[in-house]
Amino acid sequence: MANPSADQVAHDDGIQELTTDLSHSPYYSHDMAPVPRSGRRWSTRDMAVLWISMAACVPTYMLASGMIDEGMNWWQAIITIFLGNVIVLVPMILNAHAGTKYGIPFPVYCRPSFGILGANVPALLRALVACGWFGIQAWIGGAAIYQIIVSFVPAWSSLENLPFIDINLAEVACFMFFWAINMWVIYMGVESIRVLLNIKAPLLIGLGLALLAWAYDEANGFGTMLSKPSAFEVGGSKAGMFWPFFFASLTANVGFWATLSLNIPDFSRYAYSQRDQALGQALGLPTTMALFSFIGIAVTGATAVIYGETIWDPVILLTKFKNPVVLVVAMVALCIATLATNIAANVVSPANDFAHLAPRWISFRTGGFITGLIGILMQPWKLIADPTGYIFRWLVAYSALLGAVGGVLLADYLVLRKTQLDLDGLYRREGPYWYRRGFNPMAIIAMVLGIAPCVPGFLAAVSDHWKESVPVFWADLYHYAWFISFGVSFVAYLVLMKMKPVKM
Repeated sequence: MANPSADQVAHDDGIQELTTDLSHSPYYSHDMAPVPRSGRRWSTRDMAVLWISMAACVPTYMLASGMIDEGMNWWQAIITIFLGNVIVLVPMILNAHAGTKYGIPFPVYCRPSFGILGANVPALLRALVACGWFGIQAWIGGAAIYQIIVSFVPAWSSLENLPFIDINLAEVACFMFFWAINMWVIYMGVESIRVLLNIKAPLLIGLGLALLAWAYDEANGFGTMLSKPSAFEVGGSKAGMFWPFFFASLTANVGFWATLSLNIPDFSRYAYSQRDQALGQALGLPTTMALFSFIGIAVTGATAVIYGETIWDPVILLTKFKNPVVLVVAMVALCIATLATNIAANVVSPANDFAHLAPRWISFRTGGFITGLIGILMQPWKLIADPTGYIFRWLVAYSALLGAVGGVLLADYLVLRKTQLDLDGLYRREGPYWYRRGFNPMAIIAMVLGIAPCVPGFLAAVSDHWKESVPVFWADLYHYAWFISFGVSFVAYLVLMKMKPVKM
């Protein structure tokens, strides 16, 4: 077991600080270095504002309204969202502990369990998921610009879709324009992100509340807005199917922030204390998700009354407004808010993950550009084309990957090492975390074992052929993907490390 070395100092509040120069190490760079005590200035308020800014976003609205569209009533959706965020808050705070105590980013946090080189495996898995989210947010921003233009140039809406990508040339142009704005912010640096977040939080919450007020007035009150019955009740179109959908939706809600529950050290490394990071997250995440989700649920319920159909995409809903001034103001606000969320939630961490591949050659800025390019290739407009694909094929699917990574990380940090790390050794080949060839095979095996039970169900979810051939047991198991992968990898890692211990 690696104990703190003489090259790190422990402050009275438990914060560890590196005291040696590691600039000569190939596994060290400015972006990967521990944040010094003087640089950890984020208070409870800062951590709460971070979560308010990230959670108040269009995908949060779409997740909630998507469950309504799929058959839940308003209180079933609210309870599901609340439980999902309470569950994901636990690994969020536990993983954040390492970032606050040692000042290290997520890829470095992976080194004790996966090895200095092996840490690239979970880092890249998390980065690829973030690339998908980056693309989704960029598509939403581009779609808002497209709708603004269509309100003045209706002919754009009748353009034919391009082959293979299934969107028209105007949509491509708007998407790429908004994507380019994201790239410009990345080029400007981290300080521009902080400014955007301070603007964004009140902007999107204000837009959401205005949309709620409009829906309340048009639908003649909450009684009408929230009156849509559950399709899972007796006599409903999905009677008897509630529990499978509930657990899949619960997993999707956990998966919604499963990315941040892993790489939260990228942010908590700036927190002043453990109390600040834990309390700030507890205050910011569940409350904002509950508020913005209720807005999505209530407004989506109102659309069924106002238009005779449930409209789960707020961008599509805003196009129903006939006043061009209202439409433009709303869409511009949505663009700015989406830009801020995208940069903070979907660029900071994958940029660090890609930089970890070659610390000497890939900077944070270069990592951000790589994120943007992969986000285009993942064709985000297809990921959120409908609620079923968004929840079952995107959120649940990647939750299996990240749950397995989270199981290994927490088993190693909390159980095996009891939160004690050699800070200097995290950056040295001759240190305690350099396993054979730089990889800890036990961590890789445990991660694969955690993912394996979810694979048959994933295949059934994405392919009609597999849906008919995969046994019902495995298809149902997929609804619990994050829980299964986390639990299996957590236990498997501890068992494997006890059976065949590697250098600790």
